[in-house]
Amino acid sequence: MDLILRNCLLRNTKSFVDIAIKNGVIELIEPKIKEKNDKELDLAGAIVLPAFSDPHVHLDAVLTAGHPRHNESGTLLEGIQIWSERKKELTFEDVYQRAAQAIKWSVAQGTINIRTHVDTCDESFVALRALLKIKEDFKNFANIQIVAFPQEGVLCFPRGVELLEESLKLGADCVGGIPHFEWTREDGIRQLEIVFELAAKYDRKIDIHCDETDDEESRFLEHVCALAIRYNFGEKTLAGHTTAMHSYNNAYAFKLIRLVAHSGISVIANPLDNAILQGRFDTYPKRRGLTRVKELLSAGVNVGIGHDSIMDPWYPLGRGQMLQAAFVLLHMCQMSGRSEQTSVLDMITYNNAKALNINNYGIAQGNIADLVVLDAYDEFDVLRLMPQALWVIKNGKIVAQTPCLETKVYFGDEKENIHFSKKL
Repeated sequence: MDLILRNCLLRNTKSFVDIAIKNGVIELIEPKIKEKNDKELDLAGAIVLPAFSDPHVHLDAVLTAGHPRHNESGTLLEGIQIWSERKKELTFEDVYQRAAQAIKWSVAQGTINIRTHVDTCDESFVALRALLKIKEDFKNFANIQIVAFPQEGVLCFPRGVELLEESLKLGADCVGGIPHFEWTREDGIRQLEIVFELAAKYDRKIDIHCDETDDEESRFLEHVCALAIRYNFGEKTLAGHTTAMHSYNNAYAFKLIRLVAHSGISVIANPLDNAILQGRFDTYPKRRGLTRVKELLSAGVNVGIGHDSIMDPWYPLGRGQMLQAAFVLLHMCQMSGRSEQTSVLDMITYNNAKALNINNYGIAQGNIADLVVLDAYDEFDVLRLMPQALWVIKNGKIVAQTPCLETKVYFGDEKENIHFSKKL
């Protein structure tokens, strides 16, 4: 064995188990593995989850908040304008170093599967080239997928179609889109048709920024679903944001949800960004700005959670922690029920992995040993405490380790060590 994890707590269990890993694969899961090994970790009852996945982040823009200026209105459109100014200053080294830093943050907190969007509205493709290099250099540290994302549109941007196609030739894994950004609805529909045509031509997956607006008349998701059905691309298609669904009348929304379920596509909510960006034109009441997560899940749609931004023109906060994104979604979608909390944990593990077409995922014999050990000793404390990742394991190898938090509280002359996740 390469590694044995002792006294692990798994979800939906009360007793501890041992996990043996060999050649990057989970070899055994038993109450007590008798075999001794040179490399063992005694987890003392800490919970072990499959490693987190982030299906929606923008690594080309991370850590640029305030450059060249801050987004004072907090709107999506001002963020896009600021980014259009900032990307004129991009260099290969600039993008590479910022993206590398964000990946290290994410991996240290348990996320090893990452899908990043990269702006292709740039003749030099400097950001794409930097992230392609990142993908190769960090392959033993994180699994990275790259989406060719036409941030400023396809038909409304000069040579938008050609730039999108060229990015696929350079090596992007997915075709992206942003139909609601085009000048007309007709152009938005044509953009989607181009996206599916390119995906079929180059055998790529599809990842659309779809209806990220409060406009109840923005209805491109139905066209995404229809094209996914016609091309038989359901499992290869992902729609991110879909925040306009929050504003649709219920009759249309529930018709649309049935279509989404029928199409087989995945939907990714991005609670951190959209909690900030949406509802900016509302007085009171202010819309929450998230898609209809509970209704989509109830209809059988695969719904996941993305972190989206890390300190960029759209979201000035964030640190790459998927538990933080899940925590916010739980509150905004009112998923506080016991079974709903379980669903939220599924969203950043199994659902996200399914959206990214990751195979052999999960804690089971024969699956890839991609695991995160959290400083929590109960499944339902994971979202409550948002604990640190004590160990992160990729392909059976430890790629990150964080010492356990311990706080000393003083009462007069007495002191007591409090291990937060055990005692709170």
